[in-house]
Amino acid sequence: MTERSAQSDPFDLVVFGGTGDLAHRKLLPALYHREPIGQLGEDARIIAVSRRPLSDEEYREWAHNAVCEHVAEVDPKALDRFLARIQYVSVDVAQNTGWEALEQKLAGREDVTRAFYLSVSPDFFGPICSALGEHNLVTDRSRVTIEKPIGKNGKSAHEVNETIGSVFKEHQIFRIDHYLGKETVQNLMALRFANVLFEPLWNAAHIDHVQITVAETLGVESRAGYYDTAGALRDMVQNHLLQLLCLVAMEPPESMAPDSVRDEKLKVLKALRPMSAEMVERNTVRGQYRAGASSGGAVKGYLDELGRNDSTTETFVAAKVDIENWRWANVPFYLRTGKRLASRLSEITIQFKDLPHSIFLPDAGRIAANKLVIRLQPDEGVKMQVMIKDPGPGSMRLREVPLDMTFAEAFNVRHPDAYERLIMDMIRGNQTLFMRRDEVEAAWFWIDPILEHWSHLKEAPKPYTSGTWGPSASIALIERDGRTWHDETH
Repeated sequence: MTERSAQSDPFDLVVFGGTGDLAHRKLLPALYHREPIGQLGEDARIIAVSRRPLSDEEYREWAHNAVCEHVAEVDPKALDRFLARIQYVSVDVAQNTGWEALEQKLAGREDVTRAFYLSVSPDFFGPICSALGEHNLVTDRSRVTIEKPIGKNGKSAHEVNETIGSVFKEHQIFRIDHYLGKETVQNLMALRFANVLFEPLWNAAHIDHVQITVAETLGVESRAGYYDTAGALRDMVQNHLLQLLCLVAMEPPESMAPDSVRDEKLKVLKALRPMSAEMVERNTVRGQYRAGASSGGAVKGYLDELGRNDSTTETFVAAKVDIENWRWANVPFYLRTGKRLASRLSEITIQFKDLPHSIFLPDAGRIAANKLVIRLQPDEGVKMQVMIKDPGPGSMRLREVPLDMTFAEAFNVRHPDAYERLIMDMIRGNQTLFMRRDEVEAAWFWIDPILEHWSHLKEAPKPYTSGTWGPSASIALIERDGRTWHDETH
């Protein structure tokens, strides 16, 4: 099966942080993948911006290495075409110098789409946008993409949005969450709204609870400095997990128009039951990894990687969340994310209720409730746990089996990275998979009380050994409700 694509209109994609880790691992490889299939038009340019004094050729060599390192199969001719698109400009944002060179690069192309991608520290979002405005680089066809985190709390997020909003209009601002670009996340919309099978059952009458897990085996490593000012709640829950929750819980939108989808996600965020101090203590768990083992051998603990004797920053969060509306009344959502966990795993588990009555004799075996597991990574796909008769002669014996659709096996096509879809959506101006300002601020409104209560706690985050599924308190959080986490061991 050949991947289908439409060629883009002419554009200039200006990547601030062009020599950074994200550009090396994700952005350049993602853009290259659009080259062999003809999606990048002849008049498309990529302009990398960074502080380093590099020539175009020096940067192209850097980009060549990035593509060859992170792309499995490279077409030499396509790579040559791709590298020919790339130019480089040295701008020192901290010192506010070099903008004239960027002006010259962009001069005379005001009529093409001009997309600015801010792959930089959030501290530079405001200064870069202000400088773009001061140097008259923002046109009617301009857009700007910013990476998370957007602020450290509701107040700072509002300030960031105000600064960017003073230069760009809301329809020009693309707040990226790469989880929303994953094929499986988009397939969640198709499962719900393109199949009569699921939507009638997608409510409190049939669903017992929902689990959302984003687990990493890596530690903080080179991000220790940043991470210690953020923690798992800001870094993962406020954006990734709450966005996934919104897609699971939202009402059917009127259409797939960007604001129609985002209106429904906003309603979910506003329906989240606020966390009182008592609820924070009862319904949240924060943990911090200690030395242990992973698939690569022995690993250091968080404090060792940080190079300090103490820190109250959490590397693990589990929470029980309630949505106060008719569809989800009394259906808990259990969220869990952490570093140095037992396996790399991102999935959504929809646990249906038990059968109301069994017609089978006791010796037929236990009837397990149906379960829908939507795997985001690795091995993206959808699995439905159903009951069947165990094959063979004799009495009726029931057995739980998976109806499994792994996308890599179901479709004979390369599975695109989320950034490929999101970058091209941004260039086209499609905001469906990007967060709107009111979504970001509504998420912080719910998160802020948890942060506030945690800041007053005298106890440190609960320790857990690297290579496990987190602190035992997270197991107690769900098991006191008579439920268990869905792991590969279950």
